[in-house]
Amino acid sequence: MSRPLSNQELHNLAMNIVGKDLESKGFEFIAINSQLRKTPQFVCVDKKNQRYFVIVKAAQVSDLAIEYDVIWMETFKLHAQKNDAKVIFAGVGLADKNNNLLPPFLNEAYLLQYEGLQFLEIALN
Repeated sequence: MSRPLSNQELHNLAMNIVGKDLESKGFEFIAINSQLRKTPQFVCVDKKNQRYFVIVKAAQVSDLAIEYDVIWMETFKLHAQKNDAKVIFAGVGLADKNNNLLPPFLNEAYLLQYEGLQFLEIALN
């Protein structure tokens, strides 16, 4: 019998989606952290050897764009500046294919809301 994905499984699925997108754009991974509430999820570099911290947020599918916590992000930007890194945010909306109010179920089709990588300015507001 199928069951809803756990929060950790939702997070891992979102990370897989973002990881494939990063790979397709030529990023090379330095570190990957798949633990919930641990950031960044990916540390990677581009072809010019610029370091990036990538934050992945799994959320419920929505009519609105998936957003990050602006206040928390200011603290994270400071961390990125200290490490000569740029910040990428990737919001991933996931839901059951037949009912977008439910999470996806294990081994079943799902709805995906992914608007790509969002490159953030690291200058503090």
